[in-house]
Amino acid sequence: MPNNESGSSLGPGGLDLTNTFFKPILNSDPPIPSNRCTKVSVIGVGNVGMAIAQTILTQDIADEIALVDAKPDKLRGEMLDLQHAAAFLPRTRITASVDYAVTAGSDLCIVTAGARQNPGESRLNLLQRNVALFRHIIPPLAKSSPDAILLIVSNPVDVLTYVAWKLSGFPVNRVLGSGTNLDSSRFRFLIADHLDVNAQDVQAFIVGEHGDSSVALWSSISVGGIPVLSFLEKQQIAYEKQTLEDIHQTVVGSAYEVIALKGYTSWAIGYSVANLAYTILRDQRKIHPVTVLARGFYGVEGGDVFLSLPALLGRNGVVAVTNVHMTDEESEKLQKSAKTILEMQSQLGL
Repeated sequence: MPNNESGSSLGPGGLDLTNTFFKPILNSDPPIPSNRCTKVSVIGVGNVGMAIAQTILTQDIADEIALVDAKPDKLRGEMLDLQHAAAFLPRTRITASVDYAVTAGSDLCIVTAGARQNPGESRLNLLQRNVALFRHIIPPLAKSSPDAILLIVSNPVDVLTYVAWKLSGFPVNRVLGSGTNLDSSRFRFLIADHLDVNAQDVQAFIVGEHGDSSVALWSSISVGGIPVLSFLEKQQIAYEKQTLEDIHQTVVGSAYEVIALKGYTSWAIGYSVANLAYTILRDQRKIHPVTVLARGFYGVEGGDVFLSLPALLGRNGVVAVTNVHMTDEESEKLQKSAKTILEMQSQLGL
């Protein structure tokens, strides 16, 4: 019996809904067929980088993991620590070097390296130091793995994703940032906690800047397929708008709280980025709110600005941007968030 191929058409007329739900990424590369082993490189072996590497390792996402850092002793120590756990983990080759040649042939390059803010240092000065750092990271990565996908985690992630795109020369579909993927997970958790349901049954997005100007898309939140706000309105159940804003502000402050308590964040971002790696490398075509080139989407204009939007991800990186519903107020906030990021970008001279 022949296998039935799945497609995007519905009904006897073969109505194609793909272009209705998603807006394609222009000037993107065609998919790259590959039967070889999957290789992931992680740049930066600090708390975040190692949480990502460890999660990718335990979830059997890659056949080879390459670690790169400027500190050779710490780098070798982290590599050996992971290698010594080989008997308890999926079979994965683990390599490490201060030389970017070790990343050659990577399918996915995850950049976590970044300068820390000094006491009294301005945000702009910190950003400029990170741009200088990226000038030493991105070009050798692009040279060693010209067909790779770049996933930026370093903060400020939106501006640094733009910097990585400029420095790599890669098409826009192969450069993205972790963006608000974790923010949206925190958002879903808080909503689920309020309603006493599983967070996996909550669909909710934080978009825009990964930072203070992020936007909570309350109008499109659903639980178990039920649109929450429209359901409350139909049932004439009153709710306070301030309650919604308080939940959003809790999301924004979540990372600061963790840092205040333990000194840094690591595990949540590790799982978040590993989840993105799984979606990309296994071609899962799942929707994640990640940092992408936003110009032309949701009225965002004025330049090549990168910020988080719900995007369809697959083996070719960013496949499309989801046409999710936004109210006029949400759209205005998103455009304001874009202007905030553009102001930072304009001072870089790239």
